[in-house]
Amino acid sequence: MHPGANHVPPTALDAAVVVTVAVLVVLVVLATVLATAWRRGRSQRPEDPATEEIDVPNPLPAVVANPTKISDMDGERAWLARRCSELAWQRPLWFETRIDEPGRAAARSAVEMGARTVLAYGGDGTVRNIAAGLEGTGTSLAILPMGTGNLLARNLGIPLYDHELAVKVALTGHEQRIDVGHLEIDVSGEDDVPVHETFLVMAGLGFDAEVMATVEPALKEKVGWWAYVVAGARRLRGRTTAVTLQVDDAEPVRSRVRSVVVGNCGELTGGLALLPDAEVDDGWLDIVVVAPRSVVDWGAVVFTVLSRAKLSKVRVPGARTVVRHYRCHSAEIRAEKPLAVQVDGDPAGDARTLRVSVRPGGLAVRIP
Repeated sequence: MHPGANHVPPTALDAAVVVTVAVLVVLVVLATVLATAWRRGRSQRPEDPATEEIDVPNPLPAVVANPTKISDMDGERAWLARRCSELAWQRPLWFETRIDEPGRAAARSAVEMGARTVLAYGGDGTVRNIAAGLEGTGTSLAILPMGTGNLLARNLGIPLYDHELAVKVALTGHEQRIDVGHLEIDVSGEDDVPVHETFLVMAGLGFDAEVMATVEPALKEKVGWWAYVVAGARRLRGRTTAVTLQVDDAEPVRSRVRSVVVGNCGELTGGLALLPDAEVDDGWLDIVVVAPRSVVDWGAVVFTVLSRAKLSKVRVPGARTVVRHYRCHSAEIRAEKPLAVQVDGDPAGDARTLRVSVRPGGLAVRIP
């Protein structure tokens, strides 16, 4: 049993058993015949290089795994090799991420070695870095979710707790092209060489990034995404900061805010929609500007998220706007002082200026 199997919900397992038994009863004879023929074909391959299977080889997959997410690496590699064989793929190439190489170079190596798809085995940070190496190539991204949030997998409908199904999606699922966000992090606001990052879910400046940076690793390991709720509650009383936002070619808008979030997709853990209009393949970026100054204001923010309100702005008594939405192809966010930055949930230091843009359809992904 591979490590991911421990996370399968009982209801899903029961349903899988019932369906499997029913299918076996109906198709047992046909399955036996096909299995026998398949085994014979496999046994002939080394002896008969002229067979059709050798002329058209099974596609090559690659795996880029975050070793901190896997307790039994040898067992997982063996399990994935078996699943690839069962689904008519070659034995996968295997790469592991490191602190100094979070997956981008490995993904590029996989492309150069002929991989048809690359399975990202980790959380959103691992997925993001692998995607950066695959963008613009003919090699697709597949996701085996192992993170805390797994937000891209959630937005794409990829199974989160059943790795058997996730692997099946990765190797037999539909291929869809999604948009890729590009982020330029300008620490001083006048940097000669700003840092360039890729994002698939959301990038942010301010409160959300502060939460990502201050969450306690031990608590996160123990309670999962609830650790972010705890960290956020501790920082609700922070001050607003003057920010100038320019969306596409529109006139710049200046306001005092707690957070600015740019999203390629909008669903959070638990089905909450921070950006209800955002679609991962619509060619747009969605921006939410949050400017609460009190507990009442934060209540309006929470109501907006819970109600999936599709409004350009949300006001509180006194006509003060606390939530504002925008859609764009590019934007610049310039703060009066350095604020915390996050990229797909990973802290990215502090900066005064972010510049974002979107590449429509820049990445192929495997979905159910």
